[in-house]
Amino acid sequence: MMPKGYLVANIKVHDKDKFAEFSEMSIPVISEYGGTVLVRNPTLEVREGRDSGIAIVIEFESIEHAWNFYESEKYTKAKKVRELASESELILVEGV
Repeated sequence: MMPKGYLVANIKVHDKDKFAEFSEMSIPVISEYGGTVLVRNPTLEVREGRDSGIAIVIEFESIEHAWNFYESEKYTKAKKVRELASESELILVEGV
């Protein structure tokens, strides 16, 4: 069985309306690429490091599916809106 792929993000939102627009744009694209949102928590309990706002973990069938989602034209458009609304740290990682 092939390992899953994950998008892991920490997002500090500074424009809630614009971020809501990003969410509306990205949710259908996540589904289109077979992604499942495992974590979306706007109230983190930071034990180490700094508070960065919203934690998001999205699971994909494989790392290739995660890459295809991230590089897709539809997500690229949504990402531009997210970049206006927030500061993000985002990684794509293969599961074990």
